[in-house]
Amino acid sequence: MSFFRKIFRPKNPDSRAFREQRAMELHGQAIRYVTERRNDTDEIIGRGGCLSVRNGEFLLLSSGEILLRARVEELRAAYLLSGDGVVLTAPNLEEDGKERTVIAHFVYYRK
Repeated sequence: MSFFRKIFRPKNPDSRAFREQRAMELHGQAIRYVTERRNDTDEIIGRGGCLSVRNGEFLLLSSGEILLRARVEELRAAYLLSGDGVVLTAPNLEEDGKERTVIAHFVYYRK
């Protein structure tokens, strides 16, 4: 990321530019596991996988299947406070546009 992009990054989380930038930050990130909150408990719905952006769509691939496919401009992504995952909320195109919220936990790589 260039110096000027770091200074002048979009600040409004509802803007298209912010959502596109966040999706590109997540592109290529390796996933350890994916959880979804159901009835006040977090259930693991996938292990392994990655996050990807293709043709204006954001894909969450895990356990050999697409768990979430959404348009980048409709995706809301927020990092966990610990920094080891991200909360993804979007209409899932795999389920005819049903709103879905999942938590993708990253693989930890020491740098």
